[in-house]
Amino acid sequence: KLFYQHNGDYFVCPMGQQMHYIGDITRTTTTGFIQTLKQYQAKNCQGCPLNGICHKTKGNRTIEINFELQRYRKQANELLNTKKGIDKRKQRCHDVETVFGNIKQNHRFRRFMLRGKEKVAIEWGLLAIAQNIRKRAA
Repeated sequence: KLFYQHNGDYFVCPMGQQMHYIGDITRTTTTGFIQTLKQYQAKNCQGCPLNGICHKTKGNRTIEINFELQRYRKQANELLNTKKGIDKRKQRCHDVETVFGNIKQNHRFRRFMLRGKEKVAIEWGLLAIAQNIRKRAA
């Protein structure tokens, strides 16, 4: 496990070596979302007793971190573990899971085309109307 030191913006490897920030990299996920990852690299992994266990690459260990994604995951986890979140999770499997599964799998809707709460609400409304029409026609 790596530990992050917020003060100096570096990670500490299992052997106590600092892994410093070396730059950003931009990637596109399989769903088409563009994300920016911060890269950190150890200075000298040669001769380290954990080399081969800690990482499999030939050179020094490099890691890529998406802090924004980590922040979103932490926020979602905190919300899901409240009393209200637990109740909503229990209710979800009965209410909406089959509808979302149908929209995603059968109609290949994977992500919104528009951005912003208002535009997403409109796009979601259109999807809901289409789902209801399909349901009514069947």
